[in-house]
Amino acid sequence: MDFEENHTRSERKTIIYYFYLISVFFLTLTGFGNMPIFKRYYIADIPGLGWLAKFYVTIYLHYLFAILLLGITAYVITEYVYTNRKSIKMTLSGYIRGAIVAGLITTGILLVIINLKYSGFAPGFIIFLYLCHLTLVMGLLIAGLHSVIFKKKWYLNKNLPG
Repeated sequence: MDFEENHTRSERKTIIYYFYLISVFFLTLTGFGNMPIFKRYYIADIPGLGWLAKFYVTIYLHYLFAILLLGITAYVITEYVYTNRKSIKMTLSGYIRGAIVAGLITTGILLVIINLKYSGFAPGFIIFLYLCHLTLVMGLLIAGLHSVIFKKKWYLNKNLPG
């Protein structure tokens, strides 16, 4: 692998990383916006943040950023399986955050299905899904904060020492 190919791969990883951060930030913001907390605590009264109190705006933005997260996840998994499997090793932190993201995607897809007209899920199961989704969000935020504080990476390069 020459310098230019390695350089573009590094740039691509940086771009994917920032898209991931942006999507997680806006998914968290719009997810909490779907609950009426921004209006209740007058955060939506701050100039420029009135859109946070509008349910349909926050839900459609939540869906849009969820689609972005699904695309990023599919890209990263595909790249890992086809090109990086032999050169990188997932860390414990990476497995934990990956499992949380997988749980969020699963519960999120089920919650979208629940919003369809004839879904037919039991009310108790719907509440369970919402609580699981919220718990997983909080778990991802805590795991991400832990990773930032203690400098935990998703993966380690097998070719580099340490």
